[in-house]
Parts: sequence; C-alpha cells; structure tokens
Amino acid sequence: MNRIDKKFRDLNGEKALITFVTAGDPDLETTKKLVLEMEKNGADLIELGVPFSDPIAEGPTIQKASLRALRGGVTLVKIFGLVKELRRETDMPLLLMMYINTIYRFGTKRFFDLCVENGIDGVIIPDLPFEEKDEVDGYAKAADVRLISLVAPTSHQRIAEIASSAEGFLYCVSSVGVTGTRTEFKTNFDEFFSEIKKSVKIPYCVGFGISNPEQARKMSSYCDGAIVGSGIVKIVEKYGKDSVAPVGEFVKSLKDGMR
Repeated sequence: MNRIDKKFRDLNGEKALITFVTAGDPDLETTKKLVLEMEKNGADLIELGVPFSDPIAEGPTIQKASLRALRGGVTLVKIFGLVKELRRETDMPLLLMMYINTIYRFGTKRFFDLCVENGIDGVIIPDLPFEEKDEVDGYAKAADVRLISLVAPTSHQRIAEIASSAEGFLYCVSSVGVTGTRTEFKTNFDEFFSEIKKSVKIPYCVGFGISNPEQARKMSSYCDGAIVGSGIVKIVEKYGKDSVAPVGEFVKSLKDGMR
C-alpha cells in the first residue's frame, strides 16, 4: 500500500499535519535533520520542495529558499539521494513538490523510476493543469506514486471533476494567490468545502497561508488536515543550520493546536 494511503488510514480521523521544506535550504544535511525532527514532533506527511528558478506558485519566502538551494548546488539527483538516506531512518510519507518543466527536462519515465527506487510516495505539480495531467498520470500510476491534485476557490465548476478523480489526498488551496503566511482568509470556506464534499472520495487537506496553531486548528476543522510551508521556511531562513530545534518546536505547536 502507498504510504500516503496507509497514513490516512492509520490516522483514523485524526487531523493530518502536512509540512513543507525546501530541499537543500540551507543544505541537504540540514534538510535531512529537519525532516526527521518534524516527524518526531508530529508531522504526518512531509513535502520536499524541489528548487526551481521560476516557482510561479510560491511567494517571496519560498522563492528565496529555492534560490539559496540552487546557489548551493542542489539538483534533483541529489534530492533523490537525500530521500534514499531518509528511507534508512523513516517510513513516513514523503512527497516532492515541483514544477512540470523539471520533470520534462529530467525525463518523465526516469523521474518516476527514481521515485520508486528511492521511496517517494507522491508528487505535487502546481503548474500542471488538471486537463493536462494525463501527460504524467500513466507514469505515476505505473510507479504507484500519487499525483496530488490541487483545487482552489476559483476552480468553480471544475471542483467536482478534480475532486472526484483525486488520489492520495486532495490539496485544497485556501485562497487566491501564491504561497505565504496570511493574517486573514477571505475565502468562503463553508461554500468551498461544501462543493468539495459532494464529490471527493479521499482525504482532503488545506494549505497556502497557514502559519500558526490557531490557523491550523481552524482551517483543519473544515477538512482532514492542514498543510504548512512558508511558516517553516521562514524559520529555516532565520536560523539556517541551527533551525532544526526551532522548526521542531513550531511543528509540535501546530500539531498540538490541531488536537
């Protein structure tokens, strides 16, 4: 069974905390420590951001993290090496969040073969339109890698189609715009999630802008879990190689706030 599916089954209704870090920021060794520390402090699934020179879905915090990682020489091959190392110490679900051009340039079949070889469970591709997912979907299914669909308040009539065919978990985008912490959300979540509930057959979690335990608790009340990225990346930006402990404390506060 895919680790994502198994994790949600084992949670048995407990809210999932999904966390994100940019792989290689500040370096791959620190990323490895961050992943293990986040797991220890309550993260249920972890997304590894693959650095990209033009991350159009990301706000300034993750954009800067991507640039730092690229300047440090991080490549997709090195990230697969990191995942291989992590698999010696953890069996938690690990996903890659990345842009479609990186997969095309790397080679789609080669990419998914390495996902299998090194233990990647899911891939999130924010710039891959739902209508074009067939370009990689066959490779993902053959590899038993979950291709995570995103649905946003602006998806409107497409919500039912996206939600009904999603796998792993449905990534619900909290609001219009790029990633980044927010002080308030203007989306009508009752309306948004009522549409999703009509069609979704798997767990669904909300992300973009969640940056503290109160927001995580409130947002996860609508769905099966919360996704937190920029709030963690900001801590990494501030503390660099010394960010492991403060990230662990932050993740613990998020998970405690959701219980």
